[in-house]
Amino acid sequence: MRIAVLDAERGQCELVCQVLKSAGHSCSALVSGTELIAQTRRNSFDLLVMHWQTTDADPEQVMRAVREHLPANLPVLFITSRSCEDDIIAGLESGANDYIIKPIRRGELVARVQAMLRRAYPAQSAVEQIQFGNYVFEARTGRLTINGAPIDVTHKEFDLALLLFRNLGRPLSRAYILESVWARDVDVPSRTMDTHVSRVRSKLKLRPENGFKLAPVYSYGYRLEQMAS
Repeated sequence: MRIAVLDAERGQCELVCQVLKSAGHSCSALVSGTELIAQTRRNSFDLLVMHWQTTDADPEQVMRAVREHLPANLPVLFITSRSCEDDIIAGLESGANDYIIKPIRRGELVARVQAMLRRAYPAQSAVEQIQFGNYVFEARTGRLTINGAPIDVTHKEFDLALLLFRNLGRPLSRAYILESVWARDVDVPSRTMDTHVSRVRSKLKLRPENGFKLAPVYSYGYRLEQMAS
């Protein structure tokens, strides 16, 4: 799912994005209400996570702008740095669906986001399939099929393959791949990524004759390209 994360504290914003990316979502990190409002005019999102005490805009004004430009059923989770009843009431009355209080716990954040997405998009949650041509990813089970035939992949191989397909044609840096697939495990050797890329290329038959090409980008990372039919 595409999630917008608004927090004026950049480090906190990036942390939330990192947690949600590790759960399989695509995130846009925004550090101002003005930036979020501008983004809602150009992009579509499936969920918004916002810190209630923003610095450059009144949070209720931000909520009104979000409701004006994005779908009415867009779920909104707000973060508050203190368990102040007035803030919680103001957030919920402005149209937010749920809230979470700092310090953020990774497990709680993911659980709340997943629950909100299931409620907002019941049909999609029931199927939980993401399809790219003949490749079908089942997010909940980690099952991958090609032309209906299951492919034996590990959890990390599944995450890596899905990340590559979600970014077709876009070069991904090694640092970004490590952060997205291995999260905070900073001890992962560089060769581990290369081994996983090699296995994904082999198991998914990512070769030009099959419509896709997974290739290294010199001194940067990897890119999955869809070949012209």
